[in-house]
Amino acid sequence: MSTNQPPPSRFNMVRYCLAPNACRPPGKPALMVFDDPHAAAPAKLWTYGEIHEAVCRIGGSLVEAGLRRGDRILIRMDNCSDYALLLFAAAGVGLVPIAASGQLSAHEVEFFLQDSGAQAIAVSANLPTGRVPDHVLVFDEADIAAMRRVGPPVDFADTAADDPAFLVYTSGTSAHPKGVLHAHRAAWGRRPMYRGWYGLAADDTVLHAGTFNWTYTLGTGLTDPWANGATAVVCTGERDVTAWPDLIRRSKATIFATVPTLYRQILKYCGISPDDLGRLRHGLSAGEALPPTIAEEWRTRTGRILYEAFGMSELSTYISSSPEVPPKPGSPGRPQAGRRIAILPVDGGPGPLAAGEVGIIAAHRSDPGLMLGYWNRPEEEAEMFRGEWFLTGDLGSFDKDGYVWLAGRSDDMMNAMGYRVSPVEVEAVLQAHPDVQEAAAVEVKVAENISIITGVVVWRGGGGNADALLAHARELLAAYKVPRQIITVERLPRTANGKVRRADLRALFSKQAEKSASAAASD
Repeated sequence: MSTNQPPPSRFNMVRYCLAPNACRPPGKPALMVFDDPHAAAPAKLWTYGEIHEAVCRIGGSLVEAGLRRGDRILIRMDNCSDYALLLFAAAGVGLVPIAASGQLSAHEVEFFLQDSGAQAIAVSANLPTGRVPDHVLVFDEADIAAMRRVGPPVDFADTAADDPAFLVYTSGTSAHPKGVLHAHRAAWGRRPMYRGWYGLAADDTVLHAGTFNWTYTLGTGLTDPWANGATAVVCTGERDVTAWPDLIRRSKATIFATVPTLYRQILKYCGISPDDLGRLRHGLSAGEALPPTIAEEWRTRTGRILYEAFGMSELSTYISSSPEVPPKPGSPGRPQAGRRIAILPVDGGPGPLAAGEVGIIAAHRSDPGLMLGYWNRPEEEAEMFRGEWFLTGDLGSFDKDGYVWLAGRSDDMMNAMGYRVSPVEVEAVLQAHPDVQEAAAVEVKVAENISIITGVVVWRGGGGNADALLAHARELLAAYKVPRQIITVERLPRTANGKVRRADLRALFSKQAEKSASAAASD
């Protein structure tokens, strides 16, 4: 399969994923849903024929309700099968679904509705929505279930590859999230991942540990398995970490996808061995950096490799290791075949940069997986492009073998005596210490015009020696990169997707330092 061909001009991502053909026979299992991770069998098994019919019926019902091409519908539902079916149904008939997390507050839901101009919302009764404008159609869980069973089936819309398909919200530079609008071609743009990350085939069974609202789950857990005629497996019940090895084995999963944090928890709380994971061929890791220690311990104890990927909401994953690209500890891998990725100078000078030089990672704007743009934020969107290149905001460099080495976010970079220091580099050293469970590195303001690099650490077993950790850091880092202080915390603040919120740590400890300085001055 070629990964650098442009998508057809007329392209519907749902038709691409679900239309019956030789690799998607109607009777083949498409989705297994476990509502209890300890259950011996799935609560629901959907065949490709059943998924296709349900999606077409829900789509027909949405059109019958008066929604028209391009209308937005906010999905504010629990993690259930109908969440995924509704999202695919809406995109299939040319609407623009918005995948929302069940953890949003009522205030955040109100913002999503107002900012997106949504014409409809699908809700679960137990989730707060705040005030829903009178003109917005409201569908509850019973409505969606009825649509799925008895709705008038319609065919998928004849959409263009560049027509809007779905909207996701991600962290912005302001106090509110920003909408990332993707086209139907986004599904076509995921093709480099099939071999460049997954090693995916029609006879695979892919178990994803995430929830349906997460684009990682919707892409890696549903869109790509269905586009290849594989079987997707999800768990909608309580997340009992000890149940995952059993679920991997009972579902006969050949590929398991999750975040590094869950791999670490499985290693910590489950006595796993190679025989415990059944048919599993390998694992996938994304959402946050994979510590080399976790990857190595997983391989030692399970006999399976973890393949890491790196990406962003605007493009999905575009750098990865795979069965064809052996992992290098500390690197997320190489640009997937068919991607045009470059390292550009931070200061806007001519590029691309040579191997070994750190700059902004950029993707060519011709990539079919690249977003259409930011919803109603043309100024912020314009700042993300430099000529034909989309600036990801992530810093990194290529090595001589084409592997990418990350150097943090451009706005997370630290400064030490005039040197720019990557938090990722410092964190990797801190996390390599045997007493450290998790670590973050941030620049903390301790006085006017004075900031220091600070290591924020979660110790294994609840205790550790800061002086010993600093001595360890001095052995592995240049002097200006070594943290000036170590702060112990019980846990690191993370986003819903598992990424460390370094900005929260910077703000918290800088404020504490200012209070201490003020108190000392008043004594």
